[in-house]
Amino acid sequence: MNHSALRREFSDLIEVDAPVERLAGGFTFTEGPIWHPRDQYLLFSDMPADMRRRWDERGGVREVMKPSNKCNGMTYDANLGLVICEHATSSLVRERDGRRDILASHFEGKELNSPNDVCVRSDGSIYFSDPWYGRMPVYGVERPRQLGFQGVYRVPPNDGGPQLLVDRNLFEQPNGLCFSPDERILYVNDTVRALIRAFDVNADGTLGPDRIFASGIRSELEPGVPDGMKCDSAGNVWVTAPGGVWVYSRSGALLGKVRVPELVANLHWGKSDWRTLFMCATHSLYAVRTKIGPHIEPFMRANTLGGASSSAQGSQPERARAKDGLHLDPSRCALIIQDMQNDVMMDGGAFAESGAPQHAREQNVVENIRRLAEVCRSRGVMIIHVWFVVEPGAPGVTLNAPLFEGLVDSKAMVRGTWGAAPVAGLEPQPGDHIVQKIRMSAFEGSNLEIVLRSGGRDTIIDTGAWTNMSIEHTARTGADKGYFVVVPEDCCSTMNADWHRASVQYAMTNVAAVTKADDVIAALS
Repeated sequence: MNHSALRREFSDLIEVDAPVERLAGGFTFTEGPIWHPRDQYLLFSDMPADMRRRWDERGGVREVMKPSNKCNGMTYDANLGLVICEHATSSLVRERDGRRDILASHFEGKELNSPNDVCVRSDGSIYFSDPWYGRMPVYGVERPRQLGFQGVYRVPPNDGGPQLLVDRNLFEQPNGLCFSPDERILYVNDTVRALIRAFDVNADGTLGPDRIFASGIRSELEPGVPDGMKCDSAGNVWVTAPGGVWVYSRSGALLGKVRVPELVANLHWGKSDWRTLFMCATHSLYAVRTKIGPHIEPFMRANTLGGASSSAQGSQPERARAKDGLHLDPSRCALIIQDMQNDVMMDGGAFAESGAPQHAREQNVVENIRRLAEVCRSRGVMIIHVWFVVEPGAPGVTLNAPLFEGLVDSKAMVRGTWGAAPVAGLEPQPGDHIVQKIRMSAFEGSNLEIVLRSGGRDTIIDTGAWTNMSIEHTARTGADKGYFVVVPEDCCSTMNADWHRASVQYAMTNVAAVTKADDVIAALS
């Protein structure tokens, strides 16, 4: 059964002939898959059978809880507490260390309908959908509804009562939901209306006005509806749909369809490399290998950012320095593009007399970075543009070093001017991040680390201008902070070849893996 590629980008996500493996069967209706990052097993629910089951490669499937209150969607919080949507109790609960805590059960004094799907944000807040499927026969316990609407809620990090986030009449049956990799967008689908809505997430965790991200997710020929939904590390949205799973780009374009023999209700990536997509179908559990993995959710960081790690996973530096060459996990990498601005790189710029434009041409640095960035975007690497931007009059720039004195004297990198703009070919693309600074290191006085942590990135691919200054200082700071730093030296330039060689051949060898753009591209494969 070949998958359907509707756009070329689909082949960057999954092989069109990737086999879909049936791992187990004989269930009633499976839902809620979630992968344990440390102990390497999948939990999933069988609502009509009122049972929670577990699958792992060594033992196959076994029962772990019955009755399970007809649980549906599940996830973990950052401490690997299991967060569960229960149909039979109309509650959102958390199980941890033998304790069972009710996170939400009522709104305005009335019982919730039946929490259905759930996701956790990096600040610890929990978002869940509340259709009324759990008050229907088979999938829950048949009983009257107390609320007159179906909503989407947020439980704050302090475990306060649920906050209604959407208009009461917006959804008919809100179901699957997931965040974009930077957590700035929350996607929520409506099963009955066969569409996905997108909301901008405000600083306080509330949601802005909705917009239709995708619609018409239905077919007269194949069974399937929008139900479970996940976002990959590149921001593509994978949603259950007729015939299996449909994949949408960040812009809402339908890229392709993953074909599955049974109606799929929910999905989740797992295994040690996060490249196996598990799919809970009607009576069976399926899996397929993908080229891309999920965006990093908080519970995954327990295994990737300094917490307890599985021997199968390994730390990024251990795997990156494997004996057979450089290996990089795209879902853990960020490409930093520093100071690639007209004043630095172009003839006629404020620093043209330094020799920077000539050395940039010798290095072919603009084209090398552009090519590397294109590959990184296709493989889910976070792209961060770091710009040196000075306000008119240079307030806040201290004259404590010749570099900063020359910057102020030259009136360089002033906001809104041609000199501060990015060079042609390296303009930010949708989904890229922009970080501003007024020092050499990209970390100093900027929000770079916040952006990196929000995406679960612990590996930096450091590129751009001023090899011996901005690039070197960022590599040193990154190493001190615990990041694994990769410097493709043909994606860097400075005033001349001598300064460049001194930095990449001596100064940076103890703080970074110095390599080439083609080696980085190969390592991301």
